[in-house]
Amino acid sequence: MSQQSRAIVQNAWKAFASHDADLISAVFTEDAEWLAPPGNATAVALEGPSHLVGREAIVHFLAEDFPRFFVRDVAVTFHGLYADGERVVVEETMTATLANGAHYANDYCFVFELRDGLIHRVREYMDTARGQRMIFGESVG
Repeated sequence: MSQQSRAIVQNAWKAFASHDADLISAVFTEDAEWLAPPGNATAVALEGPSHLVGREAIVHFLAEDFPRFFVRDVAVTFHGLYADGERVVVEETMTATLANGAHYANDYCFVFELRDGLIHRVREYMDTARGQRMIFGESVG
């Protein structure tokens, strides 16, 4: 089960990178949720929620909003991928060029919860202060 779960999440990352709505939609349950830290800089900059509810909302974010904000040179360096049953943890660093031309780099940890071979819930953790500085250039205490 853990190897299968690991493969499901690895294939999901390929779908995310494609920004293809149909490919992304195929990896989520209809009632999927994506929970990021409240008030994270990406959600604030996009004037969107930090808690996405439903496959349609998640697909819209990954296929439409994400590439309009992180416009080029998006790269993900995986530091670890750990699977236990239907739970998969991914540690990574993402770098990109923002729409305003600024460089972005931040560390993330994602916890994927699977159901029936699809992603049911994603909990996203990041360095929110660093994200704030990268996106808004503000000094965060």
